[in-house]
Amino acid sequence: MGTMIQRHTLSEADFRGERFADHPSDLRGNNDLLSLTRPDIIRDIHRAYLEAGADIVETNTFSGTAIAQADYGLQHVVYELNVESARLARQAADAVMAADPSRPRFVAGAIGPTNRTASLSPDVNNPGYRAVTFDELAEAYAEQTRGLIDGGCDLMLIETIFDTLNAKAAVFAIRKVMEEKGLDMPLMISGTITDASGRTLSGQTPEAFYISLEHGNPFSVGLNCALGAKDMRPHLESISRMASCFVSAYPNAGLPNAFGGYDESPEMMGEQIEDFCRSGFVNIIGGCCGTTPDHIREFVRVAAKYQPRKPAEYSPYTRLSGLEPLIITPETNFVNIGERTNVTGSRAFARLIRDEKYEEALSVARHQVDGGAQIVDVNMDEAMLDSAAAMTRFINLMASEPDIARLPFMVDSSKWSVLEAGLKCLQGKGVVNSISLKKAKKAF
Repeated sequence: MGTMIQRHTLSEADFRGERFADHPSDLRGNNDLLSLTRPDIIRDIHRAYLEAGADIVETNTFSGTAIAQADYGLQHVVYELNVESARLARQAADAVMAADPSRPRFVAGAIGPTNRTASLSPDVNNPGYRAVTFDELAEAYAEQTRGLIDGGCDLMLIETIFDTLNAKAAVFAIRKVMEEKGLDMPLMISGTITDASGRTLSGQTPEAFYISLEHGNPFSVGLNCALGAKDMRPHLESISRMASCFVSAYPNAGLPNAFGGYDESPEMMGEQIEDFCRSGFVNIIGGCCGTTPDHIREFVRVAAKYQPRKPAEYSPYTRLSGLEPLIITPETNFVNIGERTNVTGSRAFARLIRDEKYEEALSVARHQVDGGAQIVDVNMDEAMLDSAAAMTRFINLMASEPDIARLPFMVDSSKWSVLEAGLKCLQGKGVVNSISLKKAKKAF
């Protein structure tokens, strides 16, 4: 979408239109806003990709949350922005289907990561600080989802995920809105590997990323953006081996060059996409930054030669994750849980937390990891503490330490509110501990 918009060399006036002519902030670059001010351009772009052979087009809503639109002072138009963006894509899809009823075309509601991260601190001097909370993300994603559904989307797509905790908030919000509306739409999930390390920006491996989001019952999981297709291959293979759902891949046309353009031609990318198809890695293919309708046309030609991937057989093992996966199989030996970060089990740790010596308390967690713990238990149930606040603060600090955060965390409390506070800080898939049935099943 961004590549095609750039071809139009639009001015500030194009982004403003008549409606936002007097808006106090600069609006150029807010591509989502063009759905309101230049709908003709957005509709034509959708149609160009559909006529090139695309089965799915994304709505022009990558930054369509109140959090992202706050940069432009446009939080108040977010719902409308999503409704109209979905309608434009729907109109284009319906027009192309009318010309060729033999092939259904689908509209995916595009949900981007926002410009904030829930797992990392933007302040190097305060690693426990977060610029956004799970609840704020969920609220923003819910508003966007309502607009996309009301505008006529067929499925939801959480994309370019660099922080899995953000994505978990999006999954939560989408499922909640679907429940409100009595719907069960397919959910696509697509992460992004940011560099050669093979991890997301927040540090997760592809396997850990997949395990963290299995609970969302996705229609597909995959990767997009960042790397070109060639560099994406090993990470896509990792997900493909595990995923019992479909797998998607829509890479960039290489990395941006010195002028902000992309150098990989349709033929160059087509060779890599053919490798994905031949290897049985993918069910859904497409293009991200730098890819044009000509790229999609080439991908369609290549994909026609191959059968889509068969989803991996589901393995009923305990699969947990921090930044890295922990899969417990019949061959696994004892799994060691570090319980020293527990105010009810360690007087020394409880004293550090009461005295707010969190850096020293963090060293207790690190010592457990160094000693061979495979899961770290955190319990803050103590009468003198605000247990939910202490749980949030400590897990956020642990999440900022990669040597600790690589392990799954066990959120340990006898209080639902504290468990919930802890779970809202986990980008991985953790364990809940200590809820009791002693007050009978009904209360539970």
